[in-house]
Amino acid sequence: MHPIFAGRGRLGLYLLGWSPLAALIVVLLVWRGALAWGEAMLVGLPLAYLFAYLCLSAWYLCRALPLQPGKSAAHALEALGGHLIAALASGGLLAFAGRVWLLLLGSIPGLDRLDLRFPAVAPVLFALGVPLYLLSVAFHYLLLALEEASAAERRGRGLRILARDAEWKALRAQLDPHFLFNGLNTIAALSATDPAGTRRMAILLAEFLRRSLQLGQREEIPLAEEAALASSYLAVERARFGDRLTVIEALEPEALDQKVPPLLLQPLIENAVRHGIAQLLDGGVIRIEARIDSAVGRLHLAVENPCDPDRPGSTGQGVGLANVRDRLAGRYGEGARLRVLPTPGRFRVEIDLPTAGAAEALRSDGARALPLPGPGEDPGQ
Repeated sequence: MHPIFAGRGRLGLYLLGWSPLAALIVVLLVWRGALAWGEAMLVGLPLAYLFAYLCLSAWYLCRALPLQPGKSAAHALEALGGHLIAALASGGLLAFAGRVWLLLLGSIPGLDRLDLRFPAVAPVLFALGVPLYLLSVAFHYLLLALEEASAAERRGRGLRILARDAEWKALRAQLDPHFLFNGLNTIAALSATDPAGTRRMAILLAEFLRRSLQLGQREEIPLAEEAALASSYLAVERARFGDRLTVIEALEPEALDQKVPPLLLQPLIENAVRHGIAQLLDGGVIRIEARIDSAVGRLHLAVENPCDPDRPGSTGQGVGLANVRDRLAGRYGEGARLRVLPTPGRFRVEIDLPTAGAAEALRSDGARALPLPGPGEDPGQ
């Protein structure tokens, strides 16, 4: 379909753009065609807008003879020749339409001598028809260039989204072996001292892995399911740490209905156990928070845990925060933020991401990857 007819109002704008050209035709009919102003308007205006419709045919010829970089000179000459022939034919058609229109007007009383002016009017119409058609050719080549640029942008956006989703799925696929590795280590730690606890822990671990595999196959899950998975994992770890591990959940009911990527909180909670509780003789409290800021459409998540203030510096080889960081960047681009807030004796990770409607807008917009990590982050946890 011609792009002029593809959207509402485009035809009206196109004909409005022809108004100065219609005025030019009227002026030249007065100057060269020896017509009075009223006669020139009566003859020129209908012919101008008729020719405007005829010039729309240049779109199809421009598509058949595209001007592309790298094409041979012979191709350019072929396109030029084709358009010149079409321009001459269009000028002839405009002159012929003028002849027919003058004959019709001559049948009206008072205008019966108007058809006698055709010998003076015909050269004007032909001389105007040729350059006006060539101007239409240039206009349609511009339309083609804009259409190609728009298509290239859509293709690029689609490729960016596909690449981002592929990277996100690859990162997500790395999580299950990581969880399994830590779970087996936990079972191994208990096997020599508590066989019954080991069996109980193996059952809990199997339940946790079953849930994580089911959730990991989905693109988004309610935060309530993510919280249930975290509880399943913490049940495994309580079998190991006993009273040394305490969990406080401050989860707003509205926040639990929000959709998040699966296995988003899990690496943070695992890090809280591994790098916090496990390193302290008396253990401590892991605090999990979730709330919604309705005014700005944001979901705020946080995991806080105690840590040894005298722990050695991080080696930077941890995968927990790195996976969360990369998945947020791939999923939400600059619309999400991860912050790490270490303080003496405490370690807090905060995630700020858009709620459902805002997140969908970001994905359809092809959001760019955000520059993470930020200042003060500990990539080793």
